[in-house]
Amino acid sequence: MMFKSQNGVSLRTVQLVTAICVSLILIAPLVMLFVASLKTDRFEIMADMGSWRAFWVSTPSFDNFAEIMSFSGPYGFARYLVNSLIILVGTLGLGIIFCSMAGYVLARGSMRGRAALLAAVISLYIIPQESIMMPLLLIVTRMGLGDGFLAQILPWAANPIYIFIFYQFFSQIPIEIHEAATLDGTKPFQAWRYVYMPMSVPATATVAILMGIESWNQYLWPVLITQTSYARPISVAIAAIFGNDEIYWNYAMAASVTMMIPILIFYMLFQRWFVSSFISSAVKG
Repeated sequence: MMFKSQNGVSLRTVQLVTAICVSLILIAPLVMLFVASLKTDRFEIMADMGSWRAFWVSTPSFDNFAEIMSFSGPYGFARYLVNSLIILVGTLGLGIIFCSMAGYVLARGSMRGRAALLAAVISLYIIPQESIMMPLLLIVTRMGLGDGFLAQILPWAANPIYIFIFYQFFSQIPIEIHEAATLDGTKPFQAWRYVYMPMSVPATATVAILMGIESWNQYLWPVLITQTSYARPISVAIAAIFGNDEIYWNYAMAASVTMMIPILIFYMLFQRWFVSSFISSAVKG
């Protein structure tokens, strides 16, 4: 049904125009970032900001990317990019296993006090991460994991909100499936591995995207835990560009694009299940 206002403008037209305006506002900074990364003159980048020239490059060049990605160069972002990928893969691998196991136990476990434990898990979500970083730093340092990859993977491999997502999804699976698997002699671990996980692709994709973005964008914790470039992620390395007396905006823009591309590819790989998970939750909710 088409609704029209008194002056004849349809509601759908208003919605379309609003959506286009909002999209342009959101996309404009990304376009400016990408265009600036193709300019080799850092003074030109600053001069063009605030005008239409910020969205146009006359002679595009990828020299900025070649300079920052060189292992032997002054920046060496290729090393930091590899570090971030290692942290991302490790966090996703352990995080999905830990969170899905915890969600399965809370949803289908036979132990007492599951409701109280679930309430405790949910209550942890309201605690800001920044408030526990100093105690966590002391624990990790005492364990001898400082300035390494494990120190950036283990603390974030279990998250209350991701446990709750798996719990919600597993709870919606018919209990008859669980009972049938139990009658067939399936152990809890086998039920989690062969029954629940194959059915939880949308939930797993949702957790993977959210956890991946969170891990990729971590900054404060890597700053606290890393003292050398051995395991330093690209997010910290980019900030180092702004620590110099002179900021090379062409390199900063290229580094920002380099950091953005992998997580965009990661999202596009999982977006189909991510969207279907939200649609399913909306229909069932």
